[in-house]
Amino acid sequence: MLTIPETDLVVHPLCLGGNVFGWTADEKESHDVLNAYASRGGNFIDTADVYSEWKDGNKGGESETIIGTWLKSRDRNTFVIATKVAKLSTRPGLRPENIIAACNDSLRRLQTDYIDIYYSHHDDAEVPMAETLGAYAQLISEGKVRYIAASQHTAPRLQEALTLAQREGLPSYIALQDHYNLMERNPFESGQQAVLATNGLSALPFFSLARGFLSGKYRPGVTVDSVRADGVKEYQTDKGWAVVAALDEIAKAHNSSVSAIALAWLRSNPQVSTPIASARTVEQLNEIIEVVELSSDEVAKLNSASA
Repeated sequence: MLTIPETDLVVHPLCLGGNVFGWTADEKESHDVLNAYASRGGNFIDTADVYSEWKDGNKGGESETIIGTWLKSRDRNTFVIATKVAKLSTRPGLRPENIIAACNDSLRRLQTDYIDIYYSHHDDAEVPMAETLGAYAQLISEGKVRYIAASQHTAPRLQEALTLAQREGLPSYIALQDHYNLMERNPFESGQQAVLATNGLSALPFFSLARGFLSGKYRPGVTVDSVRADGVKEYQTDKGWAVVAALDEIAKAHNSSVSAIALAWLRSNPQVSTPIASARTVEQLNEIIEVVELSSDEVAKLNSASA
């Protein structure tokens, strides 16, 4: 377990992503994964109001609802729940009135009185940052939100928000959630990482397994039956296969899974606290939940293959 910097939140080293709940995993399958995660000591669950609006017949909020029905029979205080606002088509952006309404919607679906981490799911340049942070101040004062964090913010805009919060005495983002993995190392390493380091904050990367490419199931000449298969075609290059080969070698040395090694590489970055990864089945959960510590040589090997 680890403590997320600038918070008192003690979490498992794997944050379980809820983006597949209500999409590729139905309620029973999702609850099975959540049960398996909890049984292995997992306590940190990430979702968003927009999950999974993109599936035909969905309207958004499906993931939160599934998590809420599961959480109802659990001790809420033993779990850290993160959700997000700004991307749901019926609750778009970061205007104060939208944040307040969206938060109340999420609380109802999650069947809880509070959200541990509430993310600005993307930057909204049309709304003054002070107004956005002011809405979060209200939610925090009401006990509905404990901490706020940023998702998909550029380095300059993240620093702007942090500076404003300090200057105006407003709530400050405690972390950044953005795209970062062995196949997508920038703009995190080239910009965002330095902002986090300067401010003593951490990252919680999403797409930690490059949409499943780093799970070990993608191989040269192999056709994978997955709704995500088209999204990883860009990684099926000489570089991508070199990364997979390096992961294979290290996984074998640790008697571990390729997924676990890819996540271990993320944790080796001092600016990463907890990578986020999702699982559609219990079998997939078992592949990602093992926490492996890499040697400096192993990290260097993966850095070289993914450069």
